[in-house]
Amino acid sequence: MRHETVTIPKPVGLDLKAIGYLTSIVSVLFLGAVAWAKTDPPSWYHPVLIAGMATSMIGMGLRYLAHLRQKREIHKAKAQAERT
Repeated sequence: MRHETVTIPKPVGLDLKAIGYLTSIVSVLFLGAVAWAKTDPPSWYHPVLIAGMATSMIGMGLRYLAHLRQKREIHKAKAQAERT
């Protein structure tokens, strides 16, 4: 049985994608707040506004999760390449 040292990569520096996605989420909230203040909107206006804001933020979250998965796969591939 072989004993190998396992190293766990630690994040180095700021994750600019994370900051970018968080900035986008905050901008969606600001734009939604401005749009909410519309006087006498139709009955469908606020539910659609909320749905649009939510789907935008969920999409950004999913893209960030995909980014994290890709980073893990890259680290894994580099580790495999170093072993061979």
